[in-house]
Amino acid sequence: MERATQVIGQSTEFLDVLERASRAAALDRPVLVIGERGTGKELVAERLHRLSPRWDQALVIMNCAALPETLIEAELFGHEAGAFTGATKARTGRFEEAHRGTLFLDELGTLSMGAQERLLRAVEYGEVTRIGSSRPVRVDVRIVAATNEHLPDRVLNNQFRADLLDRLSFEVVTLPPLRARPGDVLVLAEHFGRRMASELGWGDWPGFSRHATEELESYAWPGNVRELRNVVERAVYRWEREGPIDAIQFDPFHSPYSPAPSPHGRPTDPQPGAMVAPGPPPPPAYAGDFKDQVAQFERDVLTRALGEQRYNQRATAEALGLSYDQLRHALRRHDMLPGAN
Repeated sequence: MERATQVIGQSTEFLDVLERASRAAALDRPVLVIGERGTGKELVAERLHRLSPRWDQALVIMNCAALPETLIEAELFGHEAGAFTGATKARTGRFEEAHRGTLFLDELGTLSMGAQERLLRAVEYGEVTRIGSSRPVRVDVRIVAATNEHLPDRVLNNQFRADLLDRLSFEVVTLPPLRARPGDVLVLAEHFGRRMASELGWGDWPGFSRHATEELESYAWPGNVRELRNVVERAVYRWEREGPIDAIQFDPFHSPYSPAPSPHGRPTDPQPGAMVAPGPPPPPAYAGDFKDQVAQFERDVLTRALGEQRYNQRATAEALGLSYDQLRHALRRHDMLPGAN
């Protein structure tokens, strides 16, 4: 399985994680990959497989969240003909497909407790039993699993089996979010930009302007590398002028014509020419002396403004009537800069 997307980065934080994954790849043990959405969990899982002794065997991928609970066990373990309504013929499961290779279980935390119990047996004893069969099948599978949840908390809430977590967490690789990878934003942006320009048939790559570069670096990237790729590719294909790319749109849904939200959380179509009045702000609830209340008020204003501008610091500064340096000073004063403690 070839990938168009590569594992790219040069920050120490990212390279340290890749090194840990590379060392774990050689061992025939389960690995749990943890990270926010868009951080590249599937790419790291592929790296674990390609650097392992199983590299020439199958890498089978299953997204546990993409199937209804009633079908997950049939997908994992297979079924015999007539095992349930619609099972007209026997089918091998993902475990059998991954025999002697690697099985990547994405969104592991969404598995039901029943599926977790059967998964534990498969991992522990190396055998699976198809639904509708009483004969177990021996399988030799290396498990790599991924999640964006903190599974120990799910164990405490009786939503995940502690024994299965113990079995799968021989090594835990936690991917840093993009905002914690200094310098990688521009490296990735250049990569995605050049590739999009080539796809569009551009003769050369104009790069990004200083303004666009500062915007890319100051944004918090809640969607991480996946969001960065979309933003960069969108900026490249929309650019129709000479010179470096200077226009960046982080929110593709932003429009003066967006439907107004309804009281029930669904968009409604306002009447032509109708004005949408903003609701009253919630009353402040501050405690402490005057300085504490002023500081709390400043933090609330900064937090709200950053959220409204999707954490674009230059847009936030403009919305608040501040210079970029003034905003950065205010964020630093309240320990709100990315990476600040």
